[in-house]
Amino acid sequence: MIKDNVHRLTPTEETTDDQATPDPVKLWQLDESALAAKYHTNPQDGLSAAEAADRLQHDGRNELETKRTSRFVQFIKQFNNSIIYILAAAAILTFFMHRYSDSIVIGLVIIANAIIGYVQERQAGNALERIREMLISKNFVIRDGQKLEIDARDLVVGDLVNLEAGDAVPADMRLISADNFNVQESVLTGETNAVEKQEEPMPADQLALADRKNMVYASTAVTSGSAFGIVTATAENTEIGHIQQSVSEVKQTSTPLMRNLNSLGLWLSVAIVIAAVLLFLLGMVTNIYSLPTLLIAVITMVVGSMPEGLPASTSVVLAMGTRQMTKKNVIVKSLPAVETLGAVDIVNTDKTGTLTKNEMTVTKVITPANTFDVTGVGYDDNGGVNFDGALKLRGKTVDWHADPNMEWLVNIAGQTTDAQLHFENNRWELTGEPTDGALTTLYRKMTGHDPEVAEVDSLPFDSAFRFSARLADLDGQRLLMVKGSPATVLRLTNQADQPAYWERAMANLTADGLRVVALAYQVVPKTVTEIDAQQIGGLNLAGLVGIIDPPREEAANAIAELRQAGVQVKMITGDHPDTAMAIANKLNLAPHVNAITGPEIDAMDDTELKAKIDDYNVFARATPDNKLRIVRAQQANDHVVSMTGDGVNDAPALKQADIGVAMGIKGTEVAKESADMVLADDDFADIVAAVREGRHVFDNIRKTIRFLLPTSFAEGLVVIISILMGHDLPLYPTQLLWINMVSALTIQFAFIFEPPEAGIMARGPRNVKAGLLNKLDSFEIIYVSLLISGLGIFAYDYLTAIGLPNVIGSTMSLNIIIFGKIFYLFNLRNDHPVISKYFFQNKMAFYIIAILIVLQLGIIYLPFMQSVFHTTSINFWYGWGIPIICGIIVLIVTEIGKFLRFRFSRDEVLN
Repeated sequence: MIKDNVHRLTPTEETTDDQATPDPVKLWQLDESALAAKYHTNPQDGLSAAEAADRLQHDGRNELETKRTSRFVQFIKQFNNSIIYILAAAAILTFFMHRYSDSIVIGLVIIANAIIGYVQERQAGNALERIREMLISKNFVIRDGQKLEIDARDLVVGDLVNLEAGDAVPADMRLISADNFNVQESVLTGETNAVEKQEEPMPADQLALADRKNMVYASTAVTSGSAFGIVTATAENTEIGHIQQSVSEVKQTSTPLMRNLNSLGLWLSVAIVIAAVLLFLLGMVTNIYSLPTLLIAVITMVVGSMPEGLPASTSVVLAMGTRQMTKKNVIVKSLPAVETLGAVDIVNTDKTGTLTKNEMTVTKVITPANTFDVTGVGYDDNGGVNFDGALKLRGKTVDWHADPNMEWLVNIAGQTTDAQLHFENNRWELTGEPTDGALTTLYRKMTGHDPEVAEVDSLPFDSAFRFSARLADLDGQRLLMVKGSPATVLRLTNQADQPAYWERAMANLTADGLRVVALAYQVVPKTVTEIDAQQIGGLNLAGLVGIIDPPREEAANAIAELRQAGVQVKMITGDHPDTAMAIANKLNLAPHVNAITGPEIDAMDDTELKAKIDDYNVFARATPDNKLRIVRAQQANDHVVSMTGDGVNDAPALKQADIGVAMGIKGTEVAKESADMVLADDDFADIVAAVREGRHVFDNIRKTIRFLLPTSFAEGLVVIISILMGHDLPLYPTQLLWINMVSALTIQFAFIFEPPEAGIMARGPRNVKAGLLNKLDSFEIIYVSLLISGLGIFAYDYLTAIGLPNVIGSTMSLNIIIFGKIFYLFNLRNDHPVISKYFFQNKMAFYIIAILIVLQLGIIYLPFMQSVFHTTSINFWYGWGIPIICGIIVLIVTEIGKFLRFRFSRDEVLN
């Protein structure tokens, strides 16, 4: 009988966090007998049915569980933030003031924000569900010496599982036999090629997950061969289980914009409440007004000063940005994510399928006489060959038929490949191994048609001899054609007299991060009908091909634009560091490419990683846990981080990042659910457009805030100054409510349509810790609010002093506030002088102003509006002339302020 603690402790032993492992022995180091002893199992007959049932009862089923939170509780939690509190207070206040329409609008904004947050949280929950579903399959297991097909959920630690081509790996396992066994692990490691597995122990003390050749992991897929493995971890103890746990533990933080808005909203609410209390106490002491009148005045000041339109305006600006991004094939799942990309200063990205095409391509060919560059990337058959030899020939096109060995090589590539390419959904789809896909594409580029294989016999690739072979009839000859490891194939050829040439050729190809395959042939008698691996020798070496997953051309351009915009691009991949660095250099990722591997990261604690993380721009052999720690370390150094990826292994980092970006075509559902936005066409260049739009959105939000605050404060100051001076209120409460209402419906939305400023991508990312407003903004808010309110009070006092009725003075003051807003709008629209070629750039602003003026005509001249808002019909001079002059004064003063602001900012930069 197995001791209770034996199979409870062992599942963690092959995890990436080896420091947390209670047993220092690594599973990849153990031989078959040690594994059998460790897991109390029989490597021939497997577990007994009784023992398997006992372990299943003890450890539970091999399935991932997700903690479910009540949907009602999830929805209620969305109301727990300061912006919602401020909005709720404004809604209650306006309700008790019988301003029911505003109260309803604010309430709808509260509910809309809650729904957006709830949907986003549910999507994160869906990501966990997608991961859980990946373990559902059926597999063959050996129990009591019998081969049984059982539900993968019933597997237990110690089970002996048989894996064949096409199977999904149901649990983490240590292989005890492997026959030409290859597994596609890109879902965990990001590597393009299927990984060849072995059963032999590996002595290394530290191995990245991608290098553990005798281990297989749940959620990966068998592409060829067969194997037997002992289950070492099930359910949440598997690598995919650790990813699920990481996703569930990552707490999504609010975006930089929302943090800034929360801070601003809290500051505004506190300042307004303090001002209201002081004003009320002052009014009580001075007895300027009766208590009811004073109370109404103070409430009017609070409502007038509170920019309750800010959240709605922000949401509309973000929604417009979302709409623009959708047109550019970027699907944004949460509104604040639009702006966040504009603030990022680090873009972490996966290599395979993101920076590269995920389509293996032959880029170099070396024959005994020549070195060729192969043009064209991916599986598209457009391309040819150029010389890459002597300087006088380099880059020139060449007739590849002129080199007999090149002709042999092309034919061997076509005859030995089993891959097929199909053009579907406007892109090439591969059936078969990526290396074979590269050789098929080479043949199609050179000949213009698909290969026709006249096969007599085939020898599949075997790790024991590291090559594959095909016997076929070609041009009336029976040929034995071989492809495989260069070192192995060279030993079987007659090229032993040129060892230095071929060693140098292999070194050059591998230095470029290329995967090297040797192609050789031999003419054999027609009587040969079978391939005997032991008899192969004396081959003619046609040449070597260098294969790589090529960089996307648009990715290189995008990286250049991002670097110019002050954004660092960093590669995180499961690939070998040499390959990763080669791609990074081809893409010009950074002036100096520095790489670090996953095991090296594992050897650092969080403090050391934080200190060194900014020294590296390539992270190779990275596990999901490495990716998560990389993002956290960068955030700990105050970076705003974007993470781009497509695999399940990217999910925790996608969720942790300030903005997660998933691939729409090749991305897994788990990655898409964990991300904040999805690139619908898998084009990394779309990130540049997203950064530009993010900066544009932030600019427009900032302009909206700079517009709303002084114009709102001006309304409050009208009340405050009147109380301090002991004058009648120039504006009635209903008039202040009208100003806020028509502004919320019209003029404050003019900034939504403002086009991006020139040079928006030439400046660096914004400092998110600096807040939304700087010192110059604060000074501008103060003097503009004083200017507009002062003009309104002065004009009111002037008219009433010359004997005109209060209602005329009040109506004129109402229009002064409105025209102050209109002319201030033109000042804020951009950084250029108001009279410039940019004046008519935003045509929607003029339509919006026209609507506002029509509404003002209604409130002044319609009898039923006059009775509600205490206005009266007024002549052109008092009703429109003086307000327009006041508006021009506002424009002139703010234009002078803009000029001085520009000079001050420029001098600050120069100094």
